[in-house]
Amino acid sequence: MTDHLFSPISLGNVGGNLDLPNRIMVAPMCQYSSNEGVATEWHVAHGVSMALSGAGLFVMEATGVNLQGRITPQCLGLFDDESQDAIGRVVSAVREYSDTKIGIQIGHAGRKASTYRPWEHGRGPIFEADGGWATVAPSAIPFADKWPVPKALTQDEMAAIKQDFINTTKRAAELDFDYLEIHSAHGYLLSTFLSSHSNQRDDEYGGDLESRMRYPLEVISAVRAAWPADKPLGVKFNGTNFTDDGWGADEDVIYANALKEAGVSLVTLSGGGVDSGAKIDIRPGYQLEFATAVKANSTMTAASVGMIYDPKQADSIIRNGEADMVSLARAFLFNPRWGLHAAQVLGVEMDWPVQYERGSTKLWAPGAESVAGVG
Repeated sequence: MTDHLFSPISLGNVGGNLDLPNRIMVAPMCQYSSNEGVATEWHVAHGVSMALSGAGLFVMEATGVNLQGRITPQCLGLFDDESQDAIGRVVSAVREYSDTKIGIQIGHAGRKASTYRPWEHGRGPIFEADGGWATVAPSAIPFADKWPVPKALTQDEMAAIKQDFINTTKRAAELDFDYLEIHSAHGYLLSTFLSSHSNQRDDEYGGDLESRMRYPLEVISAVRAAWPADKPLGVKFNGTNFTDDGWGADEDVIYANALKEAGVSLVTLSGGGVDSGAKIDIRPGYQLEFATAVKANSTMTAASVGMIYDPKQADSIIRNGEADMVSLARAFLFNPRWGLHAAQVLGVEMDWPVQYERGSTKLWAPGAESVAGVG
């Protein structure tokens, strides 16, 4: 059978495979609704909703490996027993009502930590005098004008953060997540090591591409060693920074090949967030070319994200071999049943949650599909 959006895919690993029924991923989306990193009932409601969407894989939002690594004070964390127990309630609720595979994205926000939520004060930085906290980065270069200057990490501090990644990974394993993703995109800590725009170190972690990749790869290799061998590890990274820092398709392939060697099973290609002045031409599928480059020039399984919202568009991406999976965010916020509706648009039979079966337009009066926008 020709690959298409609703064909199965296996994320292979040394110790086994994670079998997914389709190529749709609910991208990790910050909810800005935790309490000192601890998940709330909102996360339970959101998680169950996304798991009933028809997607093959639901990935929980960017989750800090320590308090200082959160993007905002309300961002999720997984770094102590309380935060682990709270996320455990989300996992339990998802598994009670859905057989959708569930993953979690872990990361450290670096110099873009300690910021306001998007709907507060233009999502700018929260200075320490206003209740924020000091930020860290590869080099003492602020994200933007009038932002705090981050502290350049020492190698001992880098080792401590790597250990935080390991500890969070072990907690995710105890919670029995199906999939773990490391955030190496959007100008957060690992992403800033990769870019010459934000990494101007003069030690072995700065300089040429191999040196700039060194710390992210050390962290990812350590996480892979701590994560169960029979479960896949993914990495999200920038296909481009939309700057002149020299990161593009060639670097994508080099990094993807290095990640493959480190035991990574899936990469999701995103972009931006390193330079506040970057100009981005946002359009449907505007980041697809980077996943396509990785898929064409490596053996890595690649997913694309970025204004993918039309079922026929998503299906054509898979059929044309441009990516192995599609990762959607805003489309699921707008339509929490996007996967189920996409199946109807594409003429694919798919089981609905029994409580929602009457919502399938095949049970409506003739002609109702076009009224509902799925015909």
